[in-house]
Amino acid sequence: MRVLALHSTDPKKRVVVTGMAVCSVFGNDADVFYDKLLAGTSGISAVEGFDVADYPTRFAGEIKNFDVEGYIPPKEARRLDQCWKYTLVSGNKAMEMAGVSPKKNPEQFEEGGNLKKNRVGVLIGTGMGGMTVFSDNVEKAAAKGFKKISPFFIPYSITNMGSGLLAMEHGFMGPNYSVSTACATANYAFHLAASHIRNGEADVMVCGGAEAAVNATGLGGFVACRALSTQGNEDPTKASRPWDKNRDGFVLGEGAGVLVLESLESAQKRGANILAEYMGGAFTCDAHNITDPHPEGLGVATCMELALKDAKMSKEEINYINCHATSTLVGDVAELKALKRVFTDTSNLHINGTKSMIGHGLGAAAGLEGVATVQAIRRNKLHPTLNQDDLIEDVAGIDTCPEARDVVVTGAMSNSFGFGGHNSCCIFAPFKETH
Repeated sequence: MRVLALHSTDPKKRVVVTGMAVCSVFGNDADVFYDKLLAGTSGISAVEGFDVADYPTRFAGEIKNFDVEGYIPPKEARRLDQCWKYTLVSGNKAMEMAGVSPKKNPEQFEEGGNLKKNRVGVLIGTGMGGMTVFSDNVEKAAAKGFKKISPFFIPYSITNMGSGLLAMEHGFMGPNYSVSTACATANYAFHLAASHIRNGEADVMVCGGAEAAVNATGLGGFVACRALSTQGNEDPTKASRPWDKNRDGFVLGEGAGVLVLESLESAQKRGANILAEYMGGAFTCDAHNITDPHPEGLGVATCMELALKDAKMSKEEINYINCHATSTLVGDVAELKALKRVFTDTSNLHINGTKSMIGHGLGAAAGLEGVATVQAIRRNKLHPTLNQDDLIEDVAGIDTCPEARDVVVTGAMSNSFGFGGHNSCCIFAPFKETH
């Protein structure tokens, strides 16, 4: 008989998910977002926000007609970089869902209420920061001198400003900072936020990742380092092809994904609706190459093993993995090798690639995929992976979800890896009163 590891029973140290939100190519509703994923809808399309006629890649997971109404005043919205708009809208929506918004739930923060503002923190990271504000002001300075630089240039381009703005809006005085580990950013934010709760430094953490890199500089930069797919100009929906033999690079995406993490004690005191439980996570570094992972996935495998240890879960309890799966030649194979190194028996394992439908959101990627992972637990439905026409041999023996799956999720892992060799893994599970 298999004996499972013992989980923490202390409600102060158990961390649960009580809210979630997205800004995505499918809009700002987390349920609509997952409905679209389940339906296998691609949000990758021709870029419309700037002239891409001379670019070899002319498509992306670009958010179009983004609406900030009800969340950001028009005057402020005109000043903000799109990255901070995504942060503020998704952060506020996640808080509203959790019932921890001082504007929507003021009674929670009044004297005698269940929450204190100095016990609520914000940790929403980004890989690139305020790219448009930065690039626009550099162009102004180059053309007309430093006097044309906006006074908002520095504060609205630095990577910590999203967390700062959200905290200032609501008066949250708990842990507040940003983390920037490229495409692994949001998973770092989730795990660090959970650590603040486990260590007794906060009761609630609003955490995740945001990115707005679908602009002339962002697209041009990734074209320059030859990271992007070029085969989707005729049909962008076919460009992101995780684990397919014809994959040729990732598709740039953008948006935000935010979770509200909370101590079980706090959530139960408030009578909150618990969506899932955050079980644990880990970080490692490949220390191998500035852009490519270790070809054998050594750092990735170690990260998953450490995450299982932190979650006090056995590998048999994990039956779903939301993979990094960027559709790159080296990265896809390295992750598969790591999976097989850790999960020696893959017969009960289901994996999928969210990026096949929304592109690679960089610092927002793990945030969006974290929401997708929690939704999979809530609904017991796994979304498909698009464009699996001719799978590579390395994937043999693993279900890659070419179609949506009805699966009772017992444990879910979300993987994200970034330039610089940053590996991150977070584990979620259905909430149970007792383990």
